[in-house]
Parts: sequence; C-alpha cells; structure tokens
Amino acid sequence: MDFLPLFHHLDGRLVLVVGGGDVALRKARLLREAGAVLRVVAPEIESALRELVEQGSGECHLRIYQADDLEGVNLVIAATDDQAINAQVSADAQARHLPVNAVDAPQLCTVIFPAIVDRSPLMVAISSGGHAPVLARLTRARIETLFPHSWGRLAQLAQRFRAQVKAAFPGINQRRVFWEDAFQGDIAERVFAGREAEAEQLLIERLQQQQGQRYHGEVYLVGAGPGDPDLLTFRALRLMQQADVVLHDRLVPDAIIDLCRRDADRIYVGKARANHAVPQEQINQLLVRLAREGKRVLRLKGGDPFIFGRGGEEIEELAANGIPFQVVPGITAANGCSAYAGIPLTHRDHAQSVRFVTGHLKDGTTNLPWQELVVPGQTVVFYMGLVGLPEICWRLIEFGRDPATPIALIQQGTTARQKVLTGTLQSMPGLVEQTEIKPPTLLIVGEVVSLRDKLKWFEAKDQD
Repeated sequence: MDFLPLFHHLDGRLVLVVGGGDVALRKARLLREAGAVLRVVAPEIESALRELVEQGSGECHLRIYQADDLEGVNLVIAATDDQAINAQVSADAQARHLPVNAVDAPQLCTVIFPAIVDRSPLMVAISSGGHAPVLARLTRARIETLFPHSWGRLAQLAQRFRAQVKAAFPGINQRRVFWEDAFQGDIAERVFAGREAEAEQLLIERLQQQQGQRYHGEVYLVGAGPGDPDLLTFRALRLMQQADVVLHDRLVPDAIIDLCRRDADRIYVGKARANHAVPQEQINQLLVRLAREGKRVLRLKGGDPFIFGRGGEEIEELAANGIPFQVVPGITAANGCSAYAGIPLTHRDHAQSVRFVTGHLKDGTTNLPWQELVVPGQTVVFYMGLVGLPEICWRLIEFGRDPATPIALIQQGTTARQKVLTGTLQSMPGLVEQTEIKPPTLLIVGEVVSLRDKLKWFEAKDQD
C-alpha cells in the first residue's frame, strides 16, 4: 500500500494552490466542491480560476510563489508546469508537516487526488498511487455504472435515522445487521424508486418491530479455494464482507483474508502436520460459543470445506447445539491446481475416473487401499502427500503400477508461487530431494500428467 486512503474535511479551511492554468483550475474545482477556501498564487491566473476563487471568498496573488504563502493553510497543491517550482513547494510544505500534492509527480506527494465517484454523502475514491491514473479513471467509470445516483439518497436516509437506530440498538453488531437488512431489502428499493416517504415509514416500522429483539448468531462455512482470490464465489465474498468474526486456516492466503470485512475480528486456527495451533475440538466449541454470543462467524477454509477440510466435523457440532449455519463450496485444490498446471484430471484417452486421497490419515500413517489406487484408466490425486511421497510412490509400484507412470507435484497451485515438478513414480522421490519444495503441495498420478507440456498455460513468477 503506497498511500493510506483518508477523506480530508476541508469545509471552510484554507488551501494553497500554486499555479494558475488548466491543471490548477481542475484541482480548484474539486477543492471548492469540498468547501475549501482557496489561496491561488501564480504570475498569471486564468479568468475562470479567478472567478472560482472569488466566489468562495478566497485569495488570488499575481506573483511567483514564496514560502510565506504556506502560512495558515491546511493543504498544499503544486500545479505549475515548472518541476523546479513544484519541487520547492513540496519541500517547503513537508518541512512544515503540511500535506502536499504535486501534479503528475508522485515522488513529490504526501497526498494524492483519487478518481472519485460522488454519491454524497456516499463517496468512493480510487487510486493507483499515482502510477496508473488512466487505470484509476477506467475503474471509476466501471464503478459509476454499478451505483446509481439514488445511492446518495439512501445514504442520506441513513444519516437522518442514524441517531435513532443507535439509541434503539446499543450493540454495534445489532446496528450493523439492521442497516444491512435496510440497505439490501425493500426499504432500499423504495428509495431507488423515488418513494422516500414510504421508505422512511417502513424503516420506522422495522425499527419498532426489532427494538429489544435478541439477535441470534450464525456460522458461515466457506471454501476459500486453492489460493487465487479470483476463484472465490460471489456468495463467499458476500458472506466474508458481513461476518463479525473470521476463523481462518493456514492455507488461506493473506490476499483472501484481506477481502473480509476490515473491522471483523480475525482468529488464526491453522493446522499443519502434527502442529495444530488450535485443536479441532476447540475450534468446534469456539464456533458454537461465538454464535451463541449473537455473532456472525465466518469459518474460512482453504479449498473446499467438505474435501479433507473437516467441515463435516464442524457442522456436526453446530447441528448438535442448534446453531444455524450455511455451507459455501469452494474450488478444491485438485480442481484448481490441476487446471492451473495444465493437467486435466480426466481425459477420454487416458483416464475415465479420478480419485481424491489424503496423503496421511488421522493416525499419521499412509495406510491406504493401495490395490484400488492402481486401477488402470484412473487419475489419483494425493492431498498433503509431500512428507509421505517416497512411500506413496513405492507402494503404488509395489501394488502393480508401472514405475514409469507420470506424476506431478504442484506447489502452492493457482498462486504467483506455483511450481510444478513432473517425473515418474520411480524418479519423483529423487527429484524432490534435489529441489526446494514448500507446502502446500498436491500430487497427481496418472497418464494425464503427460499432457502438461502441451496444455500448460499459467506462468507463475516465484517471488522468493
């Protein structure tokens, strides 16, 4: 994050604009919309800019910039076509700890102007940190189509009733649930249709009906997919944005956790082989306790919660305690990693079935039905198989699989750190010993692996 997004209250405050041309005029218009009083300094000032300043009871000084112009201002804009002057303005402002923006010079800025979607009092600001302003503008254009101007009226409705709702619901979680229902239901639809009086009456009725009610918690069991945030489902993202508490696993990357609601409590309950940050039984009990406190709890799991994710154990506990829950499937690692590696799990010429197997069982062994795993025309995917890889390869060969059978090991699939290692059942243990491999990993065994050289499409960049 190059810049921390903040909204600056400028109503009635003095802002210095150094420059008198078109660029200065564009910045000045935005500043005046925010209620700022302008002090413009330049040897020449366009007439439109002078009129704007005079309308807001500001100051125009027809001369070159001098350091004394910074006295009493709250924000500084350097908008000349002389880089040396802009640099001097920036240096002087920073020496006085004043926020400064130098047009088209990110290196001179301590604050920047975002692209703005104005639905006052609702505001959306988009920034590229000064690196790609055209991209920020295109992003703004897309967002403009998503939020009609009536969203501003919806925000004004909330502004009018904010104090009443706060008085009715002392708890922040209760207020949040009330407003989410209001903003997503028939109250909002009436505002969008221009029937604001009806919307106000309906909101008052809901407020009277729900005041004093006890909110019941709920658990959302959500699959986060194999790692790429773009693979999340719409429903997963919606629930991630409304949960009060997030319990997340080791396999969920920061890029996905950051999509959860910013002010939600986050609890790490990750599990690695033989190293459980929080034992499964305690996780189950924690889900029950938090839901009973009236909280909406997001249980965020890598991959799919029902495929080697212990989701079944968790909702058994919830069901036994009468806790309402939802389950949102995710793209399991086998599907995601194989697709990004260019390895189809089934193929008419190579594999007519696929089998998912865990690389280690509850007792820590690899005591698997090996005879069933060597059936011809079958792809076998091993989850969590890195530690047991030598035994897996040896057992498959022992039970009849050709030592030359292709095998792929995929590290951190679908992410920028994806690494794919291919070989045979006979050669793979030695290849792994010669290569630095980091979990999470996935093993794919079968003739379909031979298609990778022809079908691979995703180029990852190892960030180490």
